[in-house]
Amino acid sequence: MSAERGATGRGDGRNDGNGGGRDPRRDSRGRQRGAARSRGEAHRSTQAPGERRRRTDPARTAAYDVLRQVDGSDAYANLVLPPLLRERRVSGRDAAFATELAYGTLRLRGRYDAVLAHCVSRPLDQLDPEVLDVLRLGAHQLLGMRVPAHAAVSETVALARDRVGAGPAQMVNAVLRAVGRTPLDDWLTTLTDEAPDLVTGLATTGSHPVWITRALREALAGHGRSPDEIGALLDADNAAPRVTLVARPGLASAAELSRQAADADVRLEAGRWAPTALVLAGGSDPAGLAAVADARAGVQDEGSQLVTLALAGTPLDGPDGRWLDLCAGPGGKAALLAALAGERGATLVANELQPHRARLVERALRAVPDGVVELVRTGDGREVGDEEPAAYDRVLVDAPCTGLGALRRRPESRWRRTPADLGTLSALQRELLTSALDAVRPGGVVAYVTCSPHLAETRLVVDDVLRRRGDAERVDARAAVREALVPGADIDLGAPDGGAHGLDVQLWPHVHGTDAMHLTLLRRRG
Repeated sequence: MSAERGATGRGDGRNDGNGGGRDPRRDSRGRQRGAARSRGEAHRSTQAPGERRRRTDPARTAAYDVLRQVDGSDAYANLVLPPLLRERRVSGRDAAFATELAYGTLRLRGRYDAVLAHCVSRPLDQLDPEVLDVLRLGAHQLLGMRVPAHAAVSETVALARDRVGAGPAQMVNAVLRAVGRTPLDDWLTTLTDEAPDLVTGLATTGSHPVWITRALREALAGHGRSPDEIGALLDADNAAPRVTLVARPGLASAAELSRQAADADVRLEAGRWAPTALVLAGGSDPAGLAAVADARAGVQDEGSQLVTLALAGTPLDGPDGRWLDLCAGPGGKAALLAALAGERGATLVANELQPHRARLVERALRAVPDGVVELVRTGDGREVGDEEPAAYDRVLVDAPCTGLGALRRRPESRWRRTPADLGTLSALQRELLTSALDAVRPGGVVAYVTCSPHLAETRLVVDDVLRRRGDAERVDARAAVREALVPGADIDLGAPDGGAHGLDVQLWPHVHGTDAMHLTLLRRRG
């Protein structure tokens, strides 16, 4: 019998008298009563058990409300949670708890759904979505956090009473008790043993859709790594990433940020790869740093910084005065490019299709000195090559993609993306790269960047574009990345395949601690 079906008895232990020859020290079910109860002196609540605890703490409530917005409104947790915590004045350890509970539940949803399916008597898609989200939150506390089992169950049941009612709360109580009776390692063994094949087992225990797990495994092999690293990659996707800052050259220095951090009781560490990177230790909040507030520094993944620095450092044939960020929103790479351009006397044009994202770019660029940013233009990047042929010396194509390289930051994306997205996005990526090659002058360089390692969005896009034109060739991106590193750093870029693809760079969360950024550098021939 499932735990859900076993949750039907009321079991409130009430008795209406001592008649019928029963022992007055025992209740109607024969259970021992306390001395005060047997004398009739114990206080009895006027509430039914389902009404006795109707509210849980603000952190769990906030995490639940984030999950509901993610599911019901296609919202992104990283955009919903921070303002919600500020609005409800949840801070400190409570805010950290809410963040881990919401993000961790979203990341490990697939694993928890497989566990819950063993403990619920009907298919999960027949449960109300609100109830299922409560169960997922409880499962994460039991199997993924250091929350005592009794607290995880009781607080989640209280959340259920508050948000979905006393009736479902009884089922939540029974299901979570069943979940908690089995340790995580035993659950993982069960899920692995019942999987029909290796990839499905990895996908279930590693909480990724099967198609994504298979694609990432193929990408590892295609980019010069062992496909056996897939387990480590899935684990890295399920770990909370640390926040990385960029000290934009000429605008802020690492030393200045360190001084500001010390004054604000924020701990910073030097980045592992990029000289511009600093990593926040623990749960520190960068918002209190003046350099971040005025956009002389910002939050930017170290892999994103590294590919931007590699483009800026690639040698050119001829002048180096005009740069273009073809898909600039929300502005992190554009701001770093603009800072580098300012140090060299170059200018930057930032193009963005969506007006609201163009405004984000303008905000990110607000600390750049006058005259460096030539224009923030709102337009279709696919048209720039026709409108401004051979007009730029360096062009960045940070192409829209599936985002499979940033699943640790946007955990809900793994449950929203489908294989059908690849066709639409890869067609767009080809058009944008073609436009960029038209917009760069002969001798100039284009960086093709995606936050996805999927072969259909990386090497296949570049190969197809190069086959259609004879005026571009790959440049050694590996050498450019190594040149951009912190002095003395030794980075593992995988085994090159000996061909043109061996010039590309693919970063990985489990190897480099960065998002899975891809970089191909192309030079346009005269």
